[in-house]
Amino acid sequence: MKKKVVILGSTGSIGTSTLGVIKKNIKKFDVILLTANNNYKKLISQAKEYKAKNVLIYNKTFYNLVKTALKNEKTKVFSYNTPINKIINTKIDYTMSAIVGLAGLQPTIDAIKVSKNVALANKETIICAWDILKKLKKKYKTKIIPVDSEHFSIMELTKNSKDSEISELIITASGGPFLNIPDEKLKYIKPHQAIKHPNWKMGKKISVDSATLMNKVFEVIEACKFFDFNYKKYKILVHPQSYVHSIIRFKNGLIKMILYNTDMKIPISNILLKDSISPFEQKNIKTKDLNNIKFYKVNVKKFPSIKLINKCLNLGPSVPIIINASNEVLVNLFLNRKIQFLDIVNTVNKIFKHKDFIKYARRRPKTVKEVMLVDKWARLNTLAMCVK
Repeated sequence: MKKKVVILGSTGSIGTSTLGVIKKNIKKFDVILLTANNNYKKLISQAKEYKAKNVLIYNKTFYNLVKTALKNEKTKVFSYNTPINKIINTKIDYTMSAIVGLAGLQPTIDAIKVSKNVALANKETIICAWDILKKLKKKYKTKIIPVDSEHFSIMELTKNSKDSEISELIITASGGPFLNIPDEKLKYIKPHQAIKHPNWKMGKKISVDSATLMNKVFEVIEACKFFDFNYKKYKILVHPQSYVHSIIRFKNGLIKMILYNTDMKIPISNILLKDSISPFEQKNIKTKDLNNIKFYKVNVKKFPSIKLINKCLNLGPSVPIIINASNEVLVNLFLNRKIQFLDIVNTVNKIFKHKDFIKYARRRPKTVKEVMLVDKWARLNTLAMCVK
């Protein structure tokens, strides 16, 4: 029997990789829904190739174009804010939630209601609204599976392990494109340099987050919410080759790690196919590369974003929402050449000094609306600081 699959954000890097896995195993999957925001041409192409039952284009400007292009296909077209659970009325096997940013929160919530499994590749949804997701997954008996390479690896390495058995959980970081450049040159970094990740093919926003190491701040927070391990046990090590994704030190003396190529199809295929993985073309990690694997401590002077982790975990339930919103605004300003590279983390730190910060930081949102209120406050005040 074919597995029924939904892909939220099918035109992005994770969505495209997911469809790549499905293509190699096309007889095992039935694509029920694909969604996109602006890339309507790619959405049309995907709908035709994978014979998608439904597509949802969030930007209603492109609705008629998609509708016309698919008029001869057996694909229903939806637009704007149509809830996923209004499009799908049966329980499906998997949803890949890969919409970038907090825009992915409501679609993920809707997907939990109609999915047996939600593979979650959206950091923002986890760090900003995990309490909401936990209640929903319990209510609808839905399993949430981490897709990020680090969290997927932690999940695999710690199966059946208790917190009392673990002494350290290490998340690796490539160090991004500026690992080896002199600190004094960072203020001259341009957007086109920041989006050139040395190992991974990613979108612009996540590439900039990798360059500042803000992505590791979010990944530690994400791990703390996802797994029941003491937050003080998490560490970050720089690993330029990006072969090792997580390392677990056990109190019995064992150290476990998972290695695989910088290809998101590997965790995705393991999630979707489990024990029936069909091989796909990939480069083997060569022995000489394994002999040159290196790990370094994070240079906090070069990557001051790492200092934000303790603040996010100790100053209030809504601090991750505030940091995420502020960072998202600042990365966008940097990409549009309105601020400098170093201004991103420097400005994020300024929001802690705002007179209303504690009031918002200590809130514990119970609804999407409450999450968005904190998010909006952080965005407006971050912009205000930049205008000054």
